[in-house]
Amino acid sequence: MVNEFCYCPRLFFLEWVQGQFVDSVDTVDGRWKHRVVDQEAGRAPLPDEQGDIKVARSLLLSSSELGLVAKADLVEGGPDGSAIPVDFKRGSPPDTPERSWEPERVQLCIAGMLLREAGYSCDFGYLYFVDARTRVRIDFDSALIERTIELVSSLREVAAQSVPPPPLIDSPKCPRCSLVGLCLPDETNALAARSTTPPRRLIPRRDDALPLYVTEQGAWIGKDHQRIRITKNREEIESVRLLDVSQLCTFGNVQVSTQVLRELMARDIPVCYFSHGGWFSGMAHGLPSKHVGLRLRQAALASSGGLDSARRIVSAKILNSRTLLRRNSRLRPDREIALLKDASEAALSASGFPALLGVEGAAARTYFGAFASMIRPDLRLPGSPFSFEGRNRRPPTDAVNCLLSYGYGLLTKDLTVVTFAIGFDPYIGFYHRPRYGRPALALDLAEEFRPLIVESTVLTLINNGEVKDSHFIVRAGGVALTPDGRKAVLRAYERRLDTEITHPIFGYKVTYRRVLETQARLLGAVMLGEVQSYSPLVTR
Repeated sequence: MVNEFCYCPRLFFLEWVQGQFVDSVDTVDGRWKHRVVDQEAGRAPLPDEQGDIKVARSLLLSSSELGLVAKADLVEGGPDGSAIPVDFKRGSPPDTPERSWEPERVQLCIAGMLLREAGYSCDFGYLYFVDARTRVRIDFDSALIERTIELVSSLREVAAQSVPPPPLIDSPKCPRCSLVGLCLPDETNALAARSTTPPRRLIPRRDDALPLYVTEQGAWIGKDHQRIRITKNREEIESVRLLDVSQLCTFGNVQVSTQVLRELMARDIPVCYFSHGGWFSGMAHGLPSKHVGLRLRQAALASSGGLDSARRIVSAKILNSRTLLRRNSRLRPDREIALLKDASEAALSASGFPALLGVEGAAARTYFGAFASMIRPDLRLPGSPFSFEGRNRRPPTDAVNCLLSYGYGLLTKDLTVVTFAIGFDPYIGFYHRPRYGRPALALDLAEEFRPLIVESTVLTLINNGEVKDSHFIVRAGGVALTPDGRKAVLRAYERRLDTEITHPIFGYKVTYRRVLETQARLLGAVMLGEVQSYSPLVTR
């Protein structure tokens, strides 16, 4: 952690104080390069005991006086009875005068200081660069020791703070950092007005792993080595690599084996349970995030207000609805577009939550009143044509309502997964009031994305003929999707999440799936006081 603090104080805070960690190619490769020295081996008698150190691997050292703990990769015995720590590093020595970086020298120096504290003679150590098979000698002189003690003192001061240090500004260190997707350095600096340089796209444009949906009733989900195997009546339906799965979503009567649950929990992959009709009913996951400070701030915001963020989210939802209507209406809904523009401005100046709810309700009536103008008039679907008065649930009474409700359930699921993974409590919101069984924070964040993701998906499904009359079933006046209809919606929804957009604030290309996480993390930055106000996603 002293190494991390020397490299970047914010990185140290995220890992040590908030308990956040993400693997990257570099961290995985580093563990592989350490696979031998991480195995404890060799004797290490103290100086006043019989015998000398020859070679000791993975030697745990500590000092109550210094308040430090370290695990030396390797400690060798010198010819004069001294102890020589050797720290393994991936890569090759850098082209610097010291042939090493300061964080590496400081980390090795701590091992030397702890060996001295234990009574050994220790004046120098080695950095061993595995790829180059090269040792670089580091002398523990007074300047290095003083610098190390100074860093440890500063580290303790930072650790006692409640807010992370600000991100590095336009630093070349950030692109290779494994926590860059959690830290969002350029985005945070831009929103906090600390940098005028356009943000770099440091996060991946799209995800490699995707949700796995299992809708086949009576299916059994088991594990076969590093793959998820789906069978029914002992016949294989599908086999998917665990590496390619970000969520496991089951609908209705689908069984998940204990082996699969344990493996997914170890990988921080949630299992989402839906009813047969698509109602998001629960989630199985591993231990919650260690980021307790974020949940404390979230609870404080929920109890004291959060009106400013709620105003911005509702205003963004109205503007995104207006944009969708303007782009897709087959008429010229000038009146509705003007009313929605006025409503978005009224939302930003709402005096309280009751007033904000009134503005949102009036805007919804205007928007859904013109929703039918975005649908092909020649369609024959159950319950069509659609109007706001037909907007209903449990059960929906027309095909469009049915599709919207199903899509909203999928969006709520994704944002529940995202908020939980970041460290939030998905059930404590600031706009949607906390209520039994309602993921209020996920619903808060969903508002700005309803038109962009769900309603856009529904219009595409209908107008492109991807759903037909045969994809719906009408029972007692209620409309539900057939199994084939649900699969059509899932395909279209996932396709929409993988759509790349140019982020309107940061200017780089990214998928909607990535944007969900980015916006949730920026909301966390507001709660922690890193950014003054929340900036929702508003398309042009």
